[in-house]
Amino acid sequence: MKYPIGKQTFSTLIEGGYVYVDKTDLVYNLAQKDICFFCRPRRFGKSLLISTLESYFKGEKELFKGLKIEELEKDWVKYPVFHVDFSLGGFERDGKVDLYLNHIMDEWEKEYDCASGIHDNGLRFAGILKAAHEKTGQKAVVLIDEYDKPLLDVLMEPMEDVNRKILKAFYSVFKYSDEHLRFVLLTGVTKFSQVSVFSGFNQPEDISMKSEFDALCGITKDELVGYFDKEIEVMAKKYGCTKDEMYLLLKRQYDGYHFSEGMWDEESSREEMLDIFNPYSVLNALNDRKLGEYWFKSGTPTYLMRLLDRGKTNMQEILNGEYESSYFMDYKADIEDPLAMIYQSGYLTIKGFKAGLGFRTLYTLDYPNAEVKNGFVSLLANNYFRKVAYTTPLIQDMTYMLMEGRLGDLRDALSGFFASIPYDANYQERVWSYESHYHYTMYLIFTLLSCYTVLTEKANSRGRADIIVETADYVYIFEFKLDGTAAEALKQIEDKGYAEPYAADKRKLFRIGVAFSSGKKNIVEWEVV
Repeated sequence: MKYPIGKQTFSTLIEGGYVYVDKTDLVYNLAQKDICFFCRPRRFGKSLLISTLESYFKGEKELFKGLKIEELEKDWVKYPVFHVDFSLGGFERDGKVDLYLNHIMDEWEKEYDCASGIHDNGLRFAGILKAAHEKTGQKAVVLIDEYDKPLLDVLMEPMEDVNRKILKAFYSVFKYSDEHLRFVLLTGVTKFSQVSVFSGFNQPEDISMKSEFDALCGITKDELVGYFDKEIEVMAKKYGCTKDEMYLLLKRQYDGYHFSEGMWDEESSREEMLDIFNPYSVLNALNDRKLGEYWFKSGTPTYLMRLLDRGKTNMQEILNGEYESSYFMDYKADIEDPLAMIYQSGYLTIKGFKAGLGFRTLYTLDYPNAEVKNGFVSLLANNYFRKVAYTTPLIQDMTYMLMEGRLGDLRDALSGFFASIPYDANYQERVWSYESHYHYTMYLIFTLLSCYTVLTEKANSRGRADIIVETADYVYIFEFKLDGTAAEALKQIEDKGYAEPYAADKRKLFRIGVAFSSGKKNIVEWEVV
């Protein structure tokens, strides 16, 4: 099987014999709309979607032979298509956006013989669309890939406002050229909303959270089984497990993305969210027959790194919150509250929702899968402690200590880690309280224990346990007290009933009370029951 890794052109996949997960029925449904916006994380297939639409609107019927759309489309009209691909180059340099737009419009003016000498990007593009309509007799199709890259490249830099004004003028053409437009799609990672590039024309229809298009990019479980079942069976033999176990391993590592509340399920009488696998990671894993961290290692966006580096990002607090969709879907370049950028970049996804609260739906967010969780929390830890791979040796040692029940060694390892943190690494304690710093340090360390079930701030009817770790043989309930006593921590575990859910559990259970001194900046008491 030929895997289309790094291939983003529809014709290349079809003509080159690469495996293609057929989503052309969804492409057809999308093509019946007018002006749309669609955001997904990087490497989720947005460029392939744009290329597929381009071939469809150009009437390249032969490429779609045997695909779902063949039963839906009968006319195959050829439209003039204008493809704008902002993913091609960096836009950090002043004038680069104008240079790119001028280049592509020069080519379009030659094609439709309509050079006007106008320098305004919006008016110039409007003239091209009109000329194309008049010359071909068909309205134009505009496909814009990575529309937000000129902004993300200079996020929180002076050039951001410059590039925004240029794009706003260019996109304003959609307001004044409606009579010449058949279809418009803008794709990107982030949604820059009312105050930015979309304010120059009527807001496009945002299909990013519409359940009918959940599977437009990415791979569903049914698609994984339907297209890759034999390859997964081969991979299972390599790992010495059954095919069903291999599916579970792939699910844990790469599945878990949800982009809407889902569809109504008659059998369960509730809305079911559709699980989406990361396509880039799945294809690489099947190609290599190895469970690696492909998507995360392909690069962390520089704009997100700048955002995390300049402000405070307490993921423990973020994951305990409930949010309306506008809170994490609309662009907010805010160092004090980077939630929207983290979600839109693919490091968080929808994990649950509460509907029916008046007109509000509240969502909870979490890491989509093990690949993202391990990579992103490692990134946060390295950023927070100001040293690359600072926590790696500790996590490796803790893994075996917890597996073997060596709690004395665990205490010594944690004490040594706190003692080794340079003072300047604790710079954020001047922004937060030292209690927040201590709790967040523990959150980062224990969350990195990806081989175990780790529950942070697990709630019951009487309170929240700080950390619970479940291994094959043991259950550990940790309660931390800053400038208190270990006895007080143990009493809270008892009074709040944190151990009650494990009453019938055959694993050995440990209650660990930990007292931490803000003066000594280390563990001062550690009691185990």
